[in-house]
Amino acid sequence: MASVSVLDVAGKKVGTRDLSELFEAEVNVPLMHQVVVAGMAAIRRGTHSTKTRGDVSGGGRKPWRQKGTGRSRQGSIRSPQWAGGGVAHGPHPRDHEMRINKKMRKGALRSALSDALASDKLAVLRELEFDEPKTKRAAEVLDALEAGGKVLLVLPAPSDSGAVEKSFRNIRGVRVSYARSLGVYEVLAADRIVFTQAALDVIEGSPGARGEAKGETRSGARAKGAGAEGKDEAPEAEARTRDGEDG
Repeated sequence: MASVSVLDVAGKKVGTRDLSELFEAEVNVPLMHQVVVAGMAAIRRGTHSTKTRGDVSGGGRKPWRQKGTGRSRQGSIRSPQWAGGGVAHGPHPRDHEMRINKKMRKGALRSALSDALASDKLAVLRELEFDEPKTKRAAEVLDALEAGGKVLLVLPAPSDSGAVEKSFRNIRGVRVSYARSLGVYEVLAADRIVFTQAALDVIEGSPGARGEAKGETRSGARAKGAGAEGKDEAPEAEARTRDGEDG
């Protein structure tokens, strides 16, 4: 059984935690790619539009007679080959959604988490609580964990005050996510993933933690918009599909 060290906010080891089979799955690269592409397609607005020759104004009469001019025959000055003419085979509004079932999403997340563990990207905090938003303290926690580059912080649920989210969201390269909405793209794109023990309980399906996370979500609904995402939105953004969320 795979295990990971549990650290405190000072970066000191305070114990060891055994991980479930969720982190021991076979890494399926094509499946992860398919789920990520579907997630990125789901956030596309699909409002791109071009005008065909029937949509542009003008061109009601033939520009010159069919024969005798020495020039090529033309029927309208709004044909695609004319400046100001319509666009041939251009994009039009459509839905880019790609359907991915729940089994595929869960399988891709298992693969991503297993790959993260094998790549030594995981760090587990015993607990993470802030009385008030403090970016300096959040930066000190990351320095103690030696977490640099793109960091993904996974919390069990939105906090009541939003202090943790507000503290980390001001740091460049840090993205805050929640256990029940963790996406494959977020896991793959991160250089370092920081879980709290409570977040791991939710991901691994602990019954008590699952109920607790639901209660925290209701009580912290007002804080959900306070810092669920970092400043830099992923094109993936992540990676979430329209018919559901990963994990």
